[in-house]
Amino acid sequence: MARLLKKKKTSKKEKTASTREQPCVLVVDDSEMIRNFHCYILKNAGFDVLSAVDGADGMEKLLRNQVNILVTDINMPNMDGFTFVQRLRENPVYEELPVIIISTEDEAEDKQRGFDAGANVYIVKPTEPAKLVESIKMLL
Repeated sequence: MARLLKKKKTSKKEKTASTREQPCVLVVDDSEMIRNFHCYILKNAGFDVLSAVDGADGMEKLLRNQVNILVTDINMPNMDGFTFVQRLRENPVYEELPVIIISTEDEAEDKQRGFDAGANVYIVKPTEPAKLVESIKMLL
């Protein structure tokens, strides 16, 4: 019996170790439906995915996890995406972290504000799955 338990633990550790080898994407969006949609796309593309409900939650997840790229919405409660990206860029640890903003805001001023905050890519919703995956692979 102890042998079976040991075998299960080993396989679980191996599974955990193998998922860590994939780049980790943090998806930040207050809409549960959109957040789940983006996570689904990215998991199916082979990425390890974490999610957060707003910029404040996203900042906490960044501090506690190894993240390779950030995908964030703009319009969120507690801390919007612009503020989140600006604060992120103020920390030297995250000044090179690739950032993709995905938003319904499609005006030139919004896009410019996103780039000024520190985003590398700005995608307008609705999200095309192939474009999201392609953008992430390009930035990594």
